[in-house]
Amino acid sequence: MTEKIKPANAQSTQDSQSEQDVQGVQSSQSTQSTQDSKKQASLVAIIVTAVIAIAGIALWIFQLTDGMVNTNMRNLDSWGLYIIMFMLFVGLSAGGLIISSVPRVFGIRGFGAIGKVATWVSICCTVLAVAFVVVDLGGPLRLWELVAYANISSPLMWDIIVLTLYLIISIVYLWATIRTDNGTGSPKVLRILSVFALIAAVLVHTVTAWIFGLQIAHEFWYTALLGPWFVSSALVSGLALVLVVAAILRKSGRLELENKDYSRMVMLLGVFTAVDLYFFGCDLLTSGFPGGTGADIVALLTTGVLAPYFWFEVVSGAITMIIAFSPSLRRPSLIVLASVISIVAILCKRIQLLIGGFQIANIQHATVSSGPALSESGQAFANVAPALVYFPSALEFGIVIGVLSLGAFLLLLGLRMLPLLPANLQN
Repeated sequence: MTEKIKPANAQSTQDSQSEQDVQGVQSSQSTQSTQDSKKQASLVAIIVTAVIAIAGIALWIFQLTDGMVNTNMRNLDSWGLYIIMFMLFVGLSAGGLIISSVPRVFGIRGFGAIGKVATWVSICCTVLAVAFVVVDLGGPLRLWELVAYANISSPLMWDIIVLTLYLIISIVYLWATIRTDNGTGSPKVLRILSVFALIAAVLVHTVTAWIFGLQIAHEFWYTALLGPWFVSSALVSGLALVLVVAAILRKSGRLELENKDYSRMVMLLGVFTAVDLYFFGCDLLTSGFPGGTGADIVALLTTGVLAPYFWFEVVSGAITMIIAFSPSLRRPSLIVLASVISIVAILCKRIQLLIGGFQIANIQHATVSSGPALSESGQAFANVAPALVYFPSALEFGIVIGVLSLGAFLLLLGLRMLPLLPANLQN
């Protein structure tokens, strides 16, 4: 019998197929290893943020037991870092709902897969805004007093009502979005909810502005432009935060977002920044024009103790617009830079607003009451900026870091547990 010999080309084909199978197995193992590493890193980040948040709660308990005197807030500056962060996070919560709801409201093209993630970012920011209010109250039981002794004519009460509704609508909207994407919800119902979400987003920032803008005694705050100004700055900071989160998720391979959608959001950030600076310029011109009563306020911002915050906001706004409107500069690293400095710029705006309102005393012969914070650790921090009427104490910074860690914990937990990302990118 003669032995049957296989053709050389058939043998080559089999070897090639074997090599492809081996490479496929190795690629699958590498992908699985990468996914496991991401899961482990995500879990470590969740644990770390939880530990820092618990440390912040411990500092808050110390503040509750030992009193608000351990902060650097006094009779001339009854609001401080907590309310600055409250204003910032109310604004940051805007971006998510706007990115997700506006396209549905007007029936236009959306921004791809970022919608659900952006809405969850908005919810986390709203929770933090509420948390900063609770911390500033001096005791959680005072929340009951806000309800039991509610003054419906007060803008503070309006803000509590609108903020509560805003959080509820955001959660319902996210739930409806997930159901609709899964094919179990109604697109018509989702569009109706998107209308309510958009209205609530505008209202919550407008009413927050009225807390300050309706106080006649503080000329720094008393302006009709404060409502639109808050909305425009909320659009800037909120969209900037969404861009940062999207960049991180894209870099880690956990979000599929087309470059054209990302570029459209960046250009929108440039438009929002231009509108915000326009409102700011109009307000300053009205206040500082010859014969105006707010010349001292303009001087406080442009050449006074608040000048570093003011000029950072102006310069960073210009940089953001240059990056947003220049196609050659819309690179990932520069986009993240523009987004980060935009958020910091809005933080500077909030600092200017709150501290500026207290910097010019509205009563004669005002004196500052002292306490442990001013004679111990708080005094050291106050000496950092002695010309300012207020500078936070170490305790205030510690509690703020704890609350921020709580927000990071919620964000990471949501990205891990909720179906916010495509099925092939879920942990």
